[in-house]
Amino acid sequence: MAHSGARKLPLRHPAEIPTFIVMVILNFAILAVLIDFLVSTALIPPALRGTNWEATWRAVSAAIILVAPVIIIVRQVQRASIRGTALRLSRTQFPDLYASVDEFAAALGVRPAPDVYLGNGNGTLNAFAAQSGFTNNYTVLSNELFANLRNNNRDGTRFILGHELGHIRLHHVALWYQLVLCYSQLIPILGPTLSRLREYSCDRNGAALEPKGEMGLVLLTAGRYAADYVHVSELVDQGRHLGGFWVGISQLPRSHPWTVRRIWRLHQLSLFGPAHTADQAPRSHQVR
Repeated sequence: MAHSGARKLPLRHPAEIPTFIVMVILNFAILAVLIDFLVSTALIPPALRGTNWEATWRAVSAAIILVAPVIIIVRQVQRASIRGTALRLSRTQFPDLYASVDEFAAALGVRPAPDVYLGNGNGTLNAFAAQSGFTNNYTVLSNELFANLRNNNRDGTRFILGHELGHIRLHHVALWYQLVLCYSQLIPILGPTLSRLREYSCDRNGAALEPKGEMGLVLLTAGRYAADYVHVSELVDQGRHLGGFWVGISQLPRSHPWTVRRIWRLHQLSLFGPAHTADQAPRSHQVR
């Protein structure tokens, strides 16, 4: 078992829960305002009452409120689509990966273990966790990500799996979680900020479960053709020095933190083992 019992799982970024609470409060405030627009004119400017603008405000409010039921429908349709287009892992279909899912689910306390699918990413290196209904959790790995990690570095695949199971364990994909954020998550800057904190939390779980899995993030940073030639120590140092006003500004609308920074943070927390130094040959140059 790759993970250590020294850290109590699951792990979270310390700012995630406070930010989540603020977002939930905003969500219910937004809902209250939307309902008020529908049932009264108290919040509609007096100059607009009785005009076409009042009808427009009410129509827009109704459309936004419908985001909640739309989420429920999208969750179900997405799961049905995945079942019809992706390959489901089992004890006989890629049993090594299936065993990793069982191991990580047990370590995180996820019961039952989620289904895992290999899907056609159409060239995209991607993975995601999701849920349909109330308890049908599942994870999807793009076949491009899978193919680039599995043969040369299964630890990278295990990190990705651990990260995605982290989303499930921390309830990021749960219906109740998505509903209590369905309006506030649309707020620019605030929504992406909470999303980045969720990614940091799940990175911590992925690295705690597979401390040798940094190649999963290296691949997302350097791409499939260059990842095997990367000196990780230099990449970590790049993340350490990544900062400045414009770096912070450019990060604000993004749902995921910079991958360079994600790698550095995990080394900073000692969740990944020491990076090989610059005078050591990258993976593809080492004798196997």
